[in-house]
Amino acid sequence: MKTIERILAVYEIEENLFEKGISVLAGIDEVGRGSWAGPVGVGVVMATSVDICRFPEGIRDSKLLSPLAREKLLPKIEQFCLGFGIGFADNTECDELGMTKAQALAAERAVKSAGIVPDMILLDGKFNFTEFKNVINIVKGDSRSLLIASASVIAKVTRDALMTAYDKEFPQYGFCSNKGYPSLRHRQVVERIGLSPIHRKSWKVLSI
Repeated sequence: MKTIERILAVYEIEENLFEKGISVLAGIDEVGRGSWAGPVGVGVVMATSVDICRFPEGIRDSKLLSPLAREKLLPKIEQFCLGFGIGFADNTECDELGMTKAQALAAERAVKSAGIVPDMILLDGKFNFTEFKNVINIVKGDSRSLLIASASVIAKVTRDALMTAYDKEFPQYGFCSNKGYPSLRHRQVVERIGLSPIHRKSWKVLSI
């Protein structure tokens, strides 16, 4: 049987918090902040000390996993966690609210979709961009926290699928391969034909 020590490996943060009496712990990570197009997304994964012992091996920062590895992990994470959710703020909301508030809105939607109120939230990065108070910020959290890494997988797979769908609607921009990020082809297409309806029009880098 898997033990929490074996599953967490270097992920000691969760273990320490469970030992201190935290019952329901959540990890949150965002995706799409640096994208030129599409929504910013926030994933959340919640677990108790019992749940986390059942998590699949191989979970790590989604950026270090191949697309196939992420897709294989996703249903296993969803199966064994206590709850999960994904929230988006679309490109219009990113323009109107600014990125920090758009991320906060996406985080609120993610936790609401999970349907569970966690006792504590582990959040990747230096700053609490959410409006939640029970937050511990962890620099490089997606490589130090199992729950944040799990949230990064859910957020990445879900947003990538959305951008792949957008690629069929706006094939000129190559969203299937660049997922809205500023690749050379993406930049060249924007220079040639302008922005699509899902681009973030307030970004100065796109004022060509």
